[in-house]
Amino acid sequence: MNDEIRSQAAATSRSKTLGRSLAWWGVALIAIAALTSGRVLAGDVVILAGGDRLEGKLFKETSEAVFLDIGYDVIKIPREQIQTIEKEKLEDANAAKESTYARNVKQTDDLYRTGDLPPASLEELTDRLGEGVVMVKSPSGLGSGFVIHEDGYVITNFHVVENETQLSVHIFRKTGGVFRNEKVEDVQIIAVNPFVDLALIKFDVPKDLDITVMHLAENRPLTEGDPVFAIGNPLGLERTVSRGIISKKNRAEGGLTYVQTTTQINPGNSGGPLFNERGEVIGVTNMGYLFAEGLNFAIPITYVIDFLKNRDAYAYDQDNPNSGYQYLEAPPRQDDSPPLFLLPKASQPGKGNAASG
Repeated sequence: MNDEIRSQAAATSRSKTLGRSLAWWGVALIAIAALTSGRVLAGDVVILAGGDRLEGKLFKETSEAVFLDIGYDVIKIPREQIQTIEKEKLEDANAAKESTYARNVKQTDDLYRTGDLPPASLEELTDRLGEGVVMVKSPSGLGSGFVIHEDGYVITNFHVVENETQLSVHIFRKTGGVFRNEKVEDVQIIAVNPFVDLALIKFDVPKDLDITVMHLAENRPLTEGDPVFAIGNPLGLERTVSRGIISKKNRAEGGLTYVQTTTQINPGNSGGPLFNERGEVIGVTNMGYLFAEGLNFAIPITYVIDFLKNRDAYAYDQDNPNSGYQYLEAPPRQDDSPPLFLLPKASQPGKGNAASG
């Protein structure tokens, strides 16, 4: 009888082992199918206890299991079945992501990059570029900015950071199809040019952030009528997209030239990118006229490139007493009458002529 029980137990154990093996092979086959379907996957690799490898994007990790996005599904893998996890380096992830749409990418020594980007739909460009547009906040207000380098360099307007030293950058990280507002408080002002209204700032990039970097349209000609769009935070409304056309590619104003556009620019858009239909930055949005529909302006990208190439000349001096210190105005007087010490002595209380007795 004992032999029969042991035999049944052994058969049951073999059945469970076979079932687990088949289950893991099923998972492996799904992963292989995803890899061969043509969809590009991230390079995170989970090596199972038996030596099998699963490649995808780590979606979530807990103490009991990890969740791996393999392209068309998310699978849950118990920790006890994992031998090791190899996470892809962010630099490699950025290069892999960029190589899917950009050609002839050139990273310059002046912190910006260029490339040949194909035209795409507004929906596709917004999804691709949204994480690279940030909100820049100060105690006195907010504006927008865009990432130009993996180390956290951001272009924005000078008037967004003017007279401020306590800045924060808000990143909109996309996780599982949902954008999450993530605040970074350690922000440095690197260079400013008040005349053209540009500023270069830098924030510490979170280690787990696959940062999105913009491409500048250095040699891309502009033509009146070209479609353009902007992403920014008008009036604090996060990740707002507006579209229009180039009305005038070189409108003169105050000794400078601007890109005039019908794309709506409102307070909070300042410092954000103006894109062409390829997703390349052609300008920095900086002003619009109130009560004038469709009359908005952006700083041409040529000014931005010149600013970056000469950033040492525009380096921000934190020891300058005029850089970043605000003083509160004295409270207004409540009594408009002259102070006593300015009144004639005869009119001051207790100073009149004494009556003779």
